[in-house]
Amino acid sequence: MDPDPEITPDILLRAYAMGIFPMAESRDDPAIHWVDPRRRGVFPLDGFHISRSLARRIRRGGYEVSADTAFDAVVSACAAREETWINDRIHGLYADLHRMGFAHSLEIRIDGELAGGVYGVTLGAAFFGESMFSHRTDASKLALTHLVARLRRGGFTLFDTQFLTPHLASLGAIEITRADYHRRLRDALLRGADFGPPGRELEPLAVA
Repeated sequence: MDPDPEITPDILLRAYAMGIFPMAESRDDPAIHWVDPRRRGVFPLDGFHISRSLARRIRRGGYEVSADTAFDAVVSACAAREETWINDRIHGLYADLHRMGFAHSLEIRIDGELAGGVYGVTLGAAFFGESMFSHRTDASKLALTHLVARLRRGGFTLFDTQFLTPHLASLGAIEITRADYHRRLRDALLRGADFGPPGRELEPLAVA
């Protein structure tokens, strides 16, 4: 869709409710384009795949999980790559949504350092995953695993990944048609869900 020079947090929320999301061509391009893919990536929340090696990593521990304690740092880390769709305007809009309670992050710390994380937007029972990063082996997988557990606990029914990548597919993400996505989105927007409180998660994640 065409770029829109005037985007407010409220407009952004309405766009998500319509199934479209913003992207920039690059960090240095100030224009924001609206995207509505013909095929959409989603995580079936009951079909998240934890490999044996990831399960062993979770059981071994040695990392801390928290939510909404370093939102800006997570977005900055996601944008700090050679090719990124997160420009300064988009970063600022998500910071606004975070202050409004609609954007959230989940962080993984190893040895006290931010090692991985993921952030996204919530509306109703839908979570729109925006981006993730990993500075240590498996840190983004750990973040996604704990995020899915949190979304399940909170009553979410839709985890939108926007696009399907081989990495996400290996964890159980699938691709659906635009029509199917919009049907699932409409259903999720009619429901309530709770992302949960900010702060460190103290309970270990049980895996088989």
